[in-house]
Amino acid sequence: MSGGTIWLAIGAGGAIGAMARHGVSRVSLHFLGPNFPWGTLVANISGSFIMGLLIVWLSRNEPHSAALRLFLTVGLLGAFTTFSTFSLDVVTLYRDRTMMIAGAYLLASILLAVAGLLGGLGLGRQIL
Repeated sequence: MSGGTIWLAIGAGGAIGAMARHGVSRVSLHFLGPNFPWGTLVANISGSFIMGLLIVWLSRNEPHSAALRLFLTVGLLGAFTTFSTFSLDVVTLYRDRTMMIAGAYLLASILLAVAGLLGGLGLGRQIL
């Protein structure tokens, strides 16, 4: 598979992941309000969980094309999980609110994303 195909696969996955991330933000804003970065938190936790499932699936169903693997991991989930936005949210919460709120968001994001990944791995091992 050519290098160009790999880049296109990553780009296509990234476009889909970014649109899905935006959708999660809009839905979270609608249902949970603007006072906390719920969209980023939901995207990071669910994306980490999905990554856990995906890693199990890929490990059990290899060999898949590099383009498919990179489309899903680097492109789709890379754009969907938004740790760059997460970093900005932590700084903004610290600046606009308190260190305690920023710290709670930071810890919740990290711990729950890792728990999501472990949950995805565990579920993936059982159902895939």
